[in-house]
Order: sequence, then structure tokens, then C-alpha cells
Amino acid sequence: MKIAVIHGANLRLLGSREPEVYGSDTLDDINGHLAGLASELGVELETYQSNHEGQILDFVAEAAARVDGFLINPGAFTHTSIALLDAFLGVQRPFVEVHLSNTARREEFRRHSYLSGAAEGVVFGFGVHSYLLGLRGLVARLTAK
Repeated sequence: MKIAVIHGANLRLLGSREPEVYGSDTLDDINGHLAGLASELGVELETYQSNHEGQILDFVAEAAARVDGFLINPGAFTHTSIALLDAFLGVQRPFVEVHLSNTARREEFRRHSYLSGAAEGVVFGFGVHSYLLGLRGLVARLTAK
């Protein structure tokens, strides 16, 4: 089983960007935690980060042929990108949406996700554990199918 992990806009800044909101883990730390869990679960990961919506759309389209599902923290694209929703609907691969912070407790504009309604699940508010819980949930869903 192979899962693509997508980190969206500004997530390269993790560790230094608003640590009171996003925690102190860097993107490399998060990828390391995911790699450890993936090894434990017996799945292969491919990670990708971009600040550019079009590049993420291209990645989803290209990766769909080689992965069983996606784990995505879309960052700000969560609240703005119908195109990202359409990309996931188009490739017909299950995905789980994750967020480090509790978006329901943040600014009003962060409370709407274009992706959540199509996702297998959504995990938010647990810092790096959101990613780990999301990966566990996605693997469980894929294994059950």
C-alpha cells in the first residue's frame, strides 16, 4: 500500500511559524514521525510540499496512478480551492484531510473546508498527532476495502 502525503501552502515554515498555533515540529519532524508510523503499519509514503496550488493539482493527478490514497494538509487552500476538491474527485482516490490546529476555534474564514465533505475523514487540532491519526484512519479504510 502506498500513500501520498501532501503538505500545502506555508507548511515549509513549520517550527518557526506561529508555534503557539502550529507547534514547534518542523515539516521534516512531521515527515519523520509519519515515516516511523508508516513502517510500523507496513505502508510506503511519498511526501510532497508546495506553496503553489497548480503544482499540487498536478501532483494529485500524477500520483493517483501510483498511490492508493492521499493524506493532505492543504493549509490555506482548504478554504479557497474548489480546484483541489475537483482534483480529488477526478482521480477517485480516497483522502483524509488533516490540520495541526483546531480550525473550528479559529477565525471564521478558517472554519469552512471545500474538501471535508468529500474526504474519508478529517482530523484537526492535535498538532502532529493529527497527521498520525489521519494516516492510521486512511490505512484502516483502505485495508477494509
